[in-house]
Amino acid sequence: MKILVINAGSSSLKYQLLDMKTEKVLAKGNCERIGLPKPIISYKHNGQEQIFDGAKDHDEAISKVLKILTDKENGVVKSLSEIEAVGHRVVQGGWLFKESELVTDEVLKKLKLLDNLAPLHNPANVKGIKACAKAMKGVPQVVIFDTAFHSTMPEKAYMYAIDYKDYEKYHIRKYGAHGSSHRFITQEAAKVLGKKVKDVNLIICHLGNGSSLTAVENGKSVDTTMGLTPLQGVVMGTRSGDIDPTVVQYLCNNKKMTVDDAINYLNKQCGLLGVSGVSSDQREVIAKANEGNHRAQLALDMLAYSVRKHIGSYMAVLPRVDAIVFTGGIGENGDETREKILSGMDNIGVVIDKKKNKNFKRGEIELISKPESKVKIYIIPTNEELMMARDTQNIVKNLKK
Repeated sequence: MKILVINAGSSSLKYQLLDMKTEKVLAKGNCERIGLPKPIISYKHNGQEQIFDGAKDHDEAISKVLKILTDKENGVVKSLSEIEAVGHRVVQGGWLFKESELVTDEVLKKLKLLDNLAPLHNPANVKGIKACAKAMKGVPQVVIFDTAFHSTMPEKAYMYAIDYKDYEKYHIRKYGAHGSSHRFITQEAAKVLGKKVKDVNLIICHLGNGSSLTAVENGKSVDTTMGLTPLQGVVMGTRSGDIDPTVVQYLCNNKKMTVDDAINYLNKQCGLLGVSGVSSDQREVIAKANEGNHRAQLALDMLAYSVRKHIGSYMAVLPRVDAIVFTGGIGENGDETREKILSGMDNIGVVIDKKKNKNFKRGEIELISKPESKVKIYIIPTNEELMMARDTQNIVKNLKK
């Protein structure tokens, strides 16, 4: 079965075509600057990349992607009939969706109810769904929610201490994010540890431009750092992470911002970028820190400290921890960050092997803890698209029974 995986944004549309017999990526790319000047479509297959003219809207983007995939010279399938299903990433499933779902009219109606929880993401995700349904009539469409993996959190973890009536009316609570990544890592970690998924306890550190940690008990999410939105949690590339809510009022009063302005500021102008004044790219911040830039070093220290605190809190929450797993762009590749986060945690049984951590192989599963460490430490590359494709395949297979 060949499955197309789509991640649609307001002005972008990432895609991957996978052959599920081998779980191999046949082709992937990104439609960038949709509806903006100079849009482009990138297309990668067989280790080569090509660039094509972009699209004015999502309908045209999907149409062009399908044309490229089936092109006689450059395509990877002979006809669209080879693509048996499409899986779509949806950021917010809210209180309505606890697992991946086949797209129906009823599902689309429910998704509309969640727009307020993710106004920048969910409407764009739905555009991708409708564009694919229009271009690929009769092909099953499946939605995979970033929040679904975290639907197993207990009330004490997902509730905020606000008036309960406001929770009931407005559904204000922690939902989390990066669910497909955390679920994939849970399954992969279970294999590495030689355990069943239902028997593993983990602390997963998905660190990238957006970062989240998840406490996994018996294979299920019991707490996570991102909240109602991805703004909550650890210090990130441009997001502030945890902050006193009164900061919003203070910004509004002193910088003459609206509430929307303040939230946009905390999402896009803070984190590594805001503190360092250099960049949201950790590599650039590290380079400046190595040159003696105090603010760059401070930004890195704050990021590591915030992750370290949450690891400690999750070690207190879980009855035992089988492994701490690093994943995501920074988690997989940032040896300096991993060392800064974990060094000196010997007192709670976490002992990193600095040599192994430094000499890790990119793209490989690596054990980077010392033998005496009571908690194993792993680097495990994530694969959200594969997790989405697996969900899509399982749902479509059940349709054929």
